[in-house]
Amino acid sequence: MANTSCDIQAVKSFLLDLQDRICAALEAADGKATFVEDAWDREEEGNNPMALTGGGRTRVITGGTIEKGGVNFSHVRGAKLPASATANRPELEGRSFQAMGVSLVIHPENPYIPTSHANVRFFVAEKEGEEPVWWFGGGFDLTPYYPFEEDVVHWHQVSKDLCVPFGEDIYPKYKKWCDEYFFLKHRNETRGVGGLFFDDLNNWDGKVDFERSFAFMQAVGNGYIDAVVPIIERRKGMPWGERERKFQCYRRGRYVEFNLVFDRGTIFGLQTGGRTESILMSMPPVAHWDYDWNPEPGSPEERLYKDFLPHRDWV
Repeated sequence: MANTSCDIQAVKSFLLDLQDRICAALEAADGKATFVEDAWDREEEGNNPMALTGGGRTRVITGGTIEKGGVNFSHVRGAKLPASATANRPELEGRSFQAMGVSLVIHPENPYIPTSHANVRFFVAEKEGEEPVWWFGGGFDLTPYYPFEEDVVHWHQVSKDLCVPFGEDIYPKYKKWCDEYFFLKHRNETRGVGGLFFDDLNNWDGKVDFERSFAFMQAVGNGYIDAVVPIIERRKGMPWGERERKFQCYRRGRYVEFNLVFDRGTIFGLQTGGRTESILMSMPPVAHWDYDWNPEPGSPEERLYKDFLPHRDWV
């Protein structure tokens, strides 16, 4: 196969296997709860040009160390790309598309375990008589409430290590993109401590290269397991109380704000008439907003704002 051609079936097979392996690793780390699967299919609905067809496997875990978590696989098709996909790429106007990916958000009950998010995805935009346009995207990021430097350094070391085989510039490039992407402009603060974020990936050293792009996407998907499991294992036995829970729920509000206002995947899914239950699976089970709240000087809560949320190099 030429490096410019894409192998849709190989990508789908990897993503299905990745979902299985992530769920197994998270169940083992949780130690109490298991995932429940909701397999779904969607047929064409009416004359809505934005309506998607396809299907997926939504898997949800609740009631254990993980208060609420979801690991989704979907493979959908559409006759027309939405505005969110063509705004910066007008050459895609008028193309049909396929999109597939694994997307997950894990909201632990214990405030000392961070919320984590990961996503790896593949898009193909097609038009009769023309070559398909394809690209990969994804990444993973960490949102702690009561962070430990050991955990954040570990998270970024895994991120850096998986990038090294693809070039010394890859980790700094995609770390910076992650820092800039997961930023709440209306709050002037980051969502968490970052990780990796990439999109529109199909080119290496000036050449379109499917095999290398696919290999990088696989490294990111596999890397999430290595990054998150040790943190859950280290923190799940730590005692916590009402104070920590209240702050966790307050900070979860930032998660909601980002996902509904800025997140590309959420916007794309809603604009294309995607499956709402799966799209909004990322929402935390409990969150709240306190008017004009500020942490006490010298408190553990202030430490998050002063020492962890500002952009910095962790490794």
